[in-house]
Amino acid sequence: MLTISENAAEVIKLILVGGESPEGAGLRISSSEGEASAESLEAAVANAPEDSDQIVEQSGVRVFLDEQAATVLGDKTLDAERDDNGELGLTVSE
Repeated sequence: MLTISENAAEVIKLILVGGESPEGAGLRISSSEGEASAESLEAAVANAPEDSDQIVEQSGVRVFLDEQAATVLGDKTLDAERDDNGELGLTVSE
């Protein structure tokens, strides 16, 4: 199952608060164009999970994974790090 680091949880909380998301909202990670690879994944704020989504709740945040994203990210860690411009972004690691 996907693990969410404390750093990633803080970034997700900022995203959800900044978007004034309702109670129970989360970050939904889904595959684009039906592909099953880390490069094909997209993330967006979602008010609720889809019926077939896997729900991961850790560190006070909820992440919704579609079936293919759950397969790709099943044994990974969602983390956060700063890019070369100093902006925080979510990353996936082993």
